[in-house]
Amino acid sequence: MIGVIAKPEQTAVVEEFFELFKTPWEFYDQDRVYDVVLATSDHLPDVDATLLLVYGSAVKNSDAASGIDVGARGRGVMLDCHGSSLPIYGPFATFRARDKADNAVVTASGGIAGLRFESERTFTIRLGYDLFDEARLLISAGQPVENAHIPTLDAHIEMLREWILSAGVPLLEIPPVPSGHSFVVCLTHDIDFVGIRNHFFDHSMWGFVYRSSIGGVRNFVRRRISSERLFRMWRALVSLPFVYLGWAKDFWNPFEWYLRVEKDLPVTYFLIPFKGRAGERVPNDDQYRAAAYDVSDLPEWTAILTKAGCELGVHGIDAWHSADKGREELARIGTVTGQSGVGIRMHWLLHDTNTAFVLEQAGYAYDSTAGYNETIGYRNGTTQVFRPLDAQALLELPLHIQDGALFFSNRLDLSEPEAWARCGQLIGNAGRFGGVLTLVWHDRSHGPERFWGDFYARLVQTLKSANAWFGTASQVVGWFRKRREVRFGQSESASGAGTSLLYSGEAIDPPLRIRLHHPSVVNRLEPRREPPAAHIEFAWNGRTSLDVDRLLKGMCGRPSGLPRTELCPQW
Repeated sequence: MIGVIAKPEQTAVVEEFFELFKTPWEFYDQDRVYDVVLATSDHLPDVDATLLLVYGSAVKNSDAASGIDVGARGRGVMLDCHGSSLPIYGPFATFRARDKADNAVVTASGGIAGLRFESERTFTIRLGYDLFDEARLLISAGQPVENAHIPTLDAHIEMLREWILSAGVPLLEIPPVPSGHSFVVCLTHDIDFVGIRNHFFDHSMWGFVYRSSIGGVRNFVRRRISSERLFRMWRALVSLPFVYLGWAKDFWNPFEWYLRVEKDLPVTYFLIPFKGRAGERVPNDDQYRAAAYDVSDLPEWTAILTKAGCELGVHGIDAWHSADKGREELARIGTVTGQSGVGIRMHWLLHDTNTAFVLEQAGYAYDSTAGYNETIGYRNGTTQVFRPLDAQALLELPLHIQDGALFFSNRLDLSEPEAWARCGQLIGNAGRFGGVLTLVWHDRSHGPERFWGDFYARLVQTLKSANAWFGTASQVVGWFRKRREVRFGQSESASGAGTSLLYSGEAIDPPLRIRLHHPSVVNRLEPRREPPAAHIEFAWNGRTSLDVDRLLKGMCGRPSGLPRTELCPQW
C-alpha cells in the first residue's frame, strides 16, 4: 500500500494518476503503516516506511534533518534517468550529495535532481520536481511538439515502479494491457471528403490538380515518390473528367478500400454532421474547414459500415467550444446511425482548456481529439485512456499517429522509410508501456494524389502480427473504463489483513491482467538500480470479488509472503 501526502490542491490529479498507475494506494493516515510513502507536501510528518519518496523543488521540513542541501533552482529541464531523457516542465531543483554513500538516481545538466540515501530503516529518494504538478500539466495542457516522441507520463510511472521494487517492496498492479495481448490498437478514420464529384472547380479540385501535376513532379525529384506512383497520379488526373461524368470510379470514395484492408477488424469512422459549416472561432476564419458532405448523404454506407461492426462517431465542428452546438451535432449523428454512447473527434483537432467540460455537458461518451496535427506522438505524455481533470465521466482516447503529420510537406514531410521508423518507435513504446496506440488515416489518403494506402496496409499487418487487441474507440474506452472501476479493498483472515479486488460491473472482455511484481534482492549497503524484477500474473474478468492473498496461498501452497528468490511454478 502506498500512502500519499499531497498538497490540498492536488487531490484530483493524485486520484487520476493512480487510475493510470493502478496499484493500491490511499491518502496518508498517520495511524497506519505503509510500505511506501509518496510526498509532495512541503511539511512531512515522521514517516515509518520501507521507502519514502519526496518530490518538489521547494525546501521540505525534512531536508535539514536528512542533511539535504537544495542547490540551484530553475524551471523546465531535461532529466537523465539511467540513460533515458525525461522532460520536466515545472519548477525543479538540484541537490548536493552529503557523502559518497548517496546515490544520484536522476541528473540534469545543472547537477543531481534525484538523490537516494538510506537511514536505519528507510530508503529515501528526494526528487527536485513535483510529480503531481507534472502529471497535472501533462493531462491538462499537454507537452510541446519537440517532446512529442516521449511518453513522459508513462515514464514517470515506470520510474516510480522501479524505485519501489528496487527498495524490496512487492507491488500489486493492474497494467493497462488486456490479458493475452501485448497492447491495444484503435484504428480510426476522419472522413472529410467522400468523393471528388462533390468538388467541382473549387479549391479542393484545383489542389488535387496541382498536387497531381507540378506537385507530383516536385516530390519525384525530391525522391519522396517513385516513378510508378507519379504515373498513377497522372493517370488519375487524366481520368478526372470521366469521374465527373460518372463514367469512371470516384477515387476519393474511401469506404470500399478501407473495408477490404481492415477486413474483420473493428474500426471507428468520425463523420461530419453538417455540410457547409466551417464553424465558429476557426483560426484565421478559414472557410476551407467546411465539408461538402454530411452524414445524411451516406445512408447506404452507414448501413454497410454498421453491419461490418464499425463504429460511427462525430467529426465535430463547433462542439469543442459550445455545448448547445455539440448536442446538435451529436443528435445529428445519433439520428442517422441509431447508435448510443457516441464519441467525438474534433475536425482539425480544435480544442481549448474548456473543451472536455463542454463535450461532457453536450453528452459525449468520449473524446479522441488529444493529438498533434504537426507531428506524431504523445500530446499528454501517455498511451492510456485518461479522464481530463475538469470532466466527471468523459474519457479521453489519445491520438498518436496521423497520416498527414507524417507525410504533408508542411508538417514532418517524411519519406516512407523515415515514417516507418517513427511509427516503429511508437509501436515499441506500446509494447513497453501497454495502453493503446490510436491511428487516424484520412479518407483520401489511400488514393490519388496521396497514395499512402500501401504504407497503411503494411502498418495494419504489422500491428496484427504484434498480438495487439483491436477495438473500436468505444470498445477501447469501455475496457479502460471497466479497469478504472476496479477498486482495491482490504480483506481480513487469520493470517492478517490482505488485499482484495472489488468490481460490480459487466464481465471485462478481454480480461484484465492482475500482476504481482516480485522485487529483486536489494543490497542495502550500496543502493543501485536493480535489474527488472520478475512478476507473476493471472487473468481476471471481474465477475467476482478477488482476494489476492488467498489466491496466491491456494495456488502456491504456501503463505502469501513468497521468498524474494522464489516464484510459484504454477504461474
